Amino acid sequence: MRNSDLPDDLIAETALSVTGLTDYIHFLLEQDEELQRVWVTGEVSSASHHRSGLFFTLQDPDGSAAIKCVVWNSQLAKLAQIPVRGEQLIVLGSIRLYRERGEYQLSVWQALPAGVGLQALRHQQLRKRLEAEGLFDSQRKRSLPHNPQAIAVVTSPTAAAWGDIQKTIKQRYPGLHILFSPATVQGEQAPESIVNAIRRVETDGRAEVLLLARGGGAVEELACFNDERVVRAVAHCSIPVITGIGHQRDESLVDLVADAAVHTPTAAAELVVPALAELYTQHQQRVVAFHQSVRFSLETAQNRLDEKRNRLRRLRLDRQVQQEIQELSWKRQQLVRATTAQLQQATQHIEMLRQKLATLDPKAVLQRGYAVVRQQNGAIARSAAELSMAEELLVQLGQGEVKVKVVEVKE
Repeated sequence: MRNSDLPDDLIAETALSVTGLTDYIHFLLEQDEELQRVWVTGEVSSASHHRSGLFFTLQDPDGSAAIKCVVWNSQLAKLAQIPVRGEQLIVLGSIRLYRERGEYQLSVWQALPAGVGLQALRHQQLRKRLEAEGLFDSQRKRSLPHNPQAIAVVTSPTAAAWGDIQKTIKQRYPGLHILFSPATVQGEQAPESIVNAIRRVETDGRAEVLLLARGGGAVEELACFNDERVVRAVAHCSIPVITGIGHQRDESLVDLVADAAVHTPTAAAELVVPALAELYTQHQQRVVAFHQSVRFSLETAQNRLDEKRNRLRRLRLDRQVQQEIQELSWKRQQLVRATTAQLQQATQHIEMLRQKLATLDPKAVLQRGYAVVRQQNGAIARSAAELSMAEELLVQLGQGEVKVKVVEVKE
């Protein structure tokens, strides 16, 4: 039966109003959980700001489909990437029905760069986080050993970088002990492989410096050197680390955290050890400089000696010295004669005093029957008034001494 054949009253009863149809569609959208939180990728074909928010259209690159989107002002500042015409984005939002126009749109909560842009955003966020931790500070970087006896190399055993390093070191510093710790330096397994290789070097403990190297390659091939695990392994390595990664434009995060960074494995090998030819040249230069210094010192000393000799000659000090010697000899003779005369006089005077002393010698007096009375302190008792009862005295006779006690004092 055709619709035109249906009774008018039946059509009227079954027909939906626009609001009813819109409510039914809204009900269907709300029932679908996938549409309440959906990620959509596409290219921004148009964008315009309004008082309430940012309205833009997201479409497939070939233009086969498009969807209208809106970011309300309250959410705009939280976006990682502001939608701009021509950019590829990945947006997160929910489907909402716009009743007045009978259209649906995507209410966006977040917008991220797509493809390379997303990788760049993650790289930038990781870099800022590591920088905030201080891993890139210049104060953390350690000085490299001048003449290391053993070094370690972390790279792929099949890469040209390993051969370049061996060749360079052999030419510059033959006989250096090289510890090779192989690692995968490309692909998903590369970060873990590099971390394990660095750990082996630290466990071994012989190397004084570590070279982390890789030849050139595309940006995606060097992604392992921006991996957080590798960056932290280099930052916390117990010995200085030199990176020699073959890229000329941008520094990797590993370069920023390493103690020294160059752009090629060969340059890293040249940095880690000096060239013997350069060392020999420097040694020769030091020998020449030393000889020149000694020669200059000798010439300076000789010039000073000649100058003083000339001054002595100009002053004729030799004649003055001779005159002084003659004058000193004459004065010496005078001093000897005067001293001899004084000695004779002193000898005669001493003999006279000796004779007088002999006559005054108390022992001689004692021999004639006299005695010397001394108090306990050794003083000679000269008056009876100085003595006291029961005081002990020492009496010196011509032959010997006696000790007595005062029993009576008569003045």
